[in-house]
Amino acid sequence: MESTTGRTVAELVAARWGDHRPGLLSEGVVLTQHEVAAGAAARAALLADLLPPGAEPHLGVLLDNTPEFPLWLGAAALARAAVAGVNPTRRGAELARDILHTECRILVTDRSHLPLLQALDLPGVRLLLTDTAEYADLLAPYADAHPDPSLVVPHDRFLLYFTSGSTGAPKAALCSQGRLAAAGRSLAGQFSLTPDDVHYLCMPLFHGNAVIAGWAPALVTGAGVALRRRFSASRFLPDVRRYGATYFTYVGRAIQYVLATEPSPEDRDNPLRLGFGTEAGAVDAAAFERRFGVRLVEGYGSSEGGAAVQWSLGTPPGAVGRAAPGLVVLDQETREECPPARFDGAGRLLNGDEAIGELVNRGPSPFEGYWRNPAAEAERRRAGWYWTGDLFYRDADGYLYFAGRTDDRLRVDGENLAAAMIENILARYEGAAAVAVYAVPDPVTGDQVMATIAGTFDPLSFAEFLLAQPDLGTKMAPRFVRVVERMPVTATNKIHRAALRKEGVRCADPVWWRPPGECVYRRLTSADLEHAEGPPAPTRGPSPVRRQGLEPRTR
Repeated sequence: MESTTGRTVAELVAARWGDHRPGLLSEGVVLTQHEVAAGAAARAALLADLLPPGAEPHLGVLLDNTPEFPLWLGAAALARAAVAGVNPTRRGAELARDILHTECRILVTDRSHLPLLQALDLPGVRLLLTDTAEYADLLAPYADAHPDPSLVVPHDRFLLYFTSGSTGAPKAALCSQGRLAAAGRSLAGQFSLTPDDVHYLCMPLFHGNAVIAGWAPALVTGAGVALRRRFSASRFLPDVRRYGATYFTYVGRAIQYVLATEPSPEDRDNPLRLGFGTEAGAVDAAAFERRFGVRLVEGYGSSEGGAAVQWSLGTPPGAVGRAAPGLVVLDQETREECPPARFDGAGRLLNGDEAIGELVNRGPSPFEGYWRNPAAEAERRRAGWYWTGDLFYRDADGYLYFAGRTDDRLRVDGENLAAAMIENILARYEGAAAVAVYAVPDPVTGDQVMATIAGTFDPLSFAEFLLAQPDLGTKMAPRFVRVVERMPVTATNKIHRAALRKEGVRCADPVWWRPPGECVYRRLTSADLEHAEGPPAPTRGPSPVRRQGLEPRTR
């Protein structure tokens, strides 16, 4: 079987009818491509009979990465319905809000998730429990259904996937069948994916990454899909070997957790050839390739699909890729294009104040909007352009560098800093398995830099490490360092920055700080809090960082 050029997801699903190669692998279960297409067709026929007349054709899926999840994705495509992936880390009224906001009349789940739904008021929502005899009986009459994509068109709504910010309720971004099929074709071509590949999906399918970057290109090429119920760093390599996985996607700090597992001389004995994702960082990507012999490609694509940056040969270390036509870095206030970044010989950004801005797509945008959220849509489409909400800077050759979310910007002593840049430097610290950098309030004005480090921390070696980093700017050294055993993350393995910012220095974990006038870190005690949150050190003369002996050395 060869790749298909189907314009819709439904066509891609139907194209696997009659293909008896392995299609879906999960915990000892192997379904052929044909069985996957047949299973999707049966569920599509059931769905057509279950959806109330006149209701929005929306269904929610509250499942781990089990075979039922991709089968229902295929079913929705064939039935011209849309799937809302429900985040299982949401609770109570927030969880109910997600289901009701997207107008899901059917909720596909299993018995393990029933405790989340107890006591929730979900009027008009019918539950389908996939691990019950009643569910099997419901499906049985549709066993002979055939996939028919003839009535499906590219602009049919297919995904309502939630994108979260630091404040407010998650927004349900829209994705049509045509856009998802096009994304699958693009990635399959970019990475030369073939029917012989096996895509390992260890990121949750309720999130756009696993569906768009993992499942969709597999549909295009006819590759096999291997599922991990929930991400596990310790099971990553055993799964890869077990399934013969050649390609995987990642989000957030998953790569750091895999690197934190015990090394083995057999680590490079694996079938993987490529990983694609975001937020691994250049340091971890290089470490991953050294250890496992697998290249990681860091990409950038806004969750809503409004802007994307592709890596290509010649992309400098640390850069995401070259700006495509229409992509610009703009000053958020003046809406003027930011000047190119300037670096010193050590690679330190010299003009971050003026070079860092928001990435904006001034060209045609595939952004398809949010479900019933005109205010959020207007925020994204200001002045007729697509504003990503992400900070970048570009070099003189047009290469773009990610600098964090717009709410990750820090202002220290009147200077704008980007959290992602500081994180990339602190990630080199030998004891750090994961790093997060964020702002805590300065008692007079602006911010102070706080870092959370998962791993081991020694105050003397950390201070020496900072001194040795040639690209650490004079305002970048953390005032506070919180040490945790494991980084708090969201269900998609992104660092839970909102929680870290909210807790600040008054948290249950050990916090080390660098008092004014001292050059090393010491434990923050309750008696220190008044000084730590009190008036800052005078700012006349040399900067506080330089006075405290933390001016980075040049090599």
